[in-house]
Amino acid sequence: MSEVLDEPALLGPTAWGEPCGSAVLKHSAEDFQVNEVLDIPLSGAGEHLWLWVEKRNLNTEEAAKRIARAAGVPLKAISYAGLKDRQALTRQWFSLHLPGKADPDLAAAEGDELRILERTRHSRKLQRGAHAANGFIIRLTALQADREALESRLRQIAAGGVPNYFGLQRFGFDGGNLHEARHWAGQGSLPEQRNRRSRVLSAARSYLFNRVLAARVAEGCWNRALPGDLLAFTDSRSFFPAGEAECGDPRLAALDLHPTGPLFGAGELETRGAPLALEQQVQEGDGALVRWLAEADLRQERRILRLPIGGLTWHYSAIDTLQLEFVLPAGCFATVVVRELVQLMPSGTTETPCAY
Repeated sequence: MSEVLDEPALLGPTAWGEPCGSAVLKHSAEDFQVNEVLDIPLSGAGEHLWLWVEKRNLNTEEAAKRIARAAGVPLKAISYAGLKDRQALTRQWFSLHLPGKADPDLAAAEGDELRILERTRHSRKLQRGAHAANGFIIRLTALQADREALESRLRQIAAGGVPNYFGLQRFGFDGGNLHEARHWAGQGSLPEQRNRRSRVLSAARSYLFNRVLAARVAEGCWNRALPGDLLAFTDSRSFFPAGEAECGDPRLAALDLHPTGPLFGAGELETRGAPLALEQQVQEGDGALVRWLAEADLRQERRILRLPIGGLTWHYSAIDTLQLEFVLPAGCFATVVVRELVQLMPSGTTETPCAY
C-alpha cells in the first residue's frame, strides 16, 4: 500500500510562522475565482477561433473535450494556455484550429458548468504557458482568527512574498501522481498517453523543486540571494549567476529579482557554492527520479524560489469571511499564499484541518 503523502511531505515549512487561525476554502465555486491574464492582441481574423470561457466545477481538460465534441473537431485541435482548478469559478482562453471552416455552433458545449463569454479569430493557436498571469479572488469562510495577527501577516506577505512551492494540486489525491511517477521511474519507462506522461513528469519535477525550496526555507535563505545562486526576474525564464555584487542588487529587495531552484532534467546544475551543495543533496537523495527525468529528455530549467504577490488587497465581506484579491505569475499557486495565513478546515466543520 502506497504511503499517503500530506502537505508537509509534499511542500515544506511555511516561511512566516504559525497560522493566524483557521478557515474554509472553496465552500462554493465562487469562493475560488481565477481569471487568466493574456497579453496577446487578437487580430480578429485567421484560422484559429479563440474562446473566452467561464467554467464552474469543471477542469480544463473536460472543458476542452466538451468544446471539441460540440465543434466536431478532434481534441488535438483544441489548445489552452494552462490548467485551472476544477473546484472553482474560472475564466480562461481556449483556441480551436478551424482552417477553411466557419465558426461552429458551440451551444452543445454550454450549460450550468460552462459558458462562452467571448469569441474571436486569430492567426495563431494558443500556446501552453502563453498567459502572463492569473488574477485571483478568494473568499476564506468560517474564519476564526486573530484579526490583528492576520492583518500583520497580510502586510508581511504583501511586502515579502511567500515561498513559491508547487501546490498540492500538482501531486494529485494523497500524492498519487508522485507515487505513479516513482513507479514509472523504477521501471525506467514512461506512460504512452501524452497527458498522463506530462502529469507524472511534472509531479516528479515539482516534488524535487519543493525539496530544494523547503531546505532553503528551513535555513532562512529562500528570499535572499547567496553567492553561487542563479537569479531570475519574476517574468523571465532566463537567469544569471550571483556573485557578491549581485547579492546586493536592490531589485532583490524590490521583489523584482529572485534566487531560483532547479527543475531537474538532462544537463549539469549551474549553481555554485552553498546553493549547488544543497541542490546536489536533493539530487543524490532521489537519484532514481532525477535520472528518470533526464532520460525523458527534459532539460534543466529554473524556477524562482520566492513568489511576489501582485496587487494584494483584502476586506471582510462578512464577519467570518475574508476576501483576498491578488495576481500571481503563470504557473504559481494561490493555495501557497493561503497556507501562510490560516489552517484550512473541511467545509462544514471546525475540527479537523485539511489541505487544498
